[in-house]
Amino acid sequence: MATARKKPASTTEQTAADAKPGLRILKKYPNRRLYDTQTSSYITLADVKLMVLDGVSFEVHDAKTQEDLTRSILLQIILEEETGGVPMFSTSSLAQIIRFYGHAMQGVMGGLLERQMQAFTDMQSRFSEQTPGIPFTPDAWTGLMGGYAEQSKSLMNQWQEQLKNAGAIFPFVAPPGPKKP
Repeated sequence: MATARKKPASTTEQTAADAKPGLRILKKYPNRRLYDTQTSSYITLADVKLMVLDGVSFEVHDAKTQEDLTRSILLQIILEEETGGVPMFSTSSLAQIIRFYGHAMQGVMGGLLERQMQAFTDMQSRFSEQTPGIPFTPDAWTGLMGGYAEQSKSLMNQWQEQLKNAGAIFPFVAPPGPKKP
């Protein structure tokens, strides 16, 4: 997983690791290398992806400024995944996400996406618990996903209705869409 090159841990790295027990601290250096303070070794983005898949809690800090770079690294992993193989997001869905940036509803959209992903994860866990031994194949998910899609559609319709009602109260709030000339 991690390369063999070692670097001695400084007292600031030890202090950062001790500050939040169970939280793994990664340092990002100007040469774009990532350093794992727990293993005292340099790691790759692929190693960070494995940490995510294994459910390891971590933060990535700029080695010089201590700025939190965790989101940036996670977005970098998503970008690599989207460009290699089968993308998860369509061009249309990415354009819709971009339209929400800078919009009054940006925070609402982020929360909505987070709840939807959590609901999907919970459903996946229940499926695993209730159907042990059934592999995760597209066919196994078809029936389950049909119900999930309907539930998501219903939630989106409710959300849109609430947004319309908010627009009646606050007429300056409008859902994002393509700019009209």
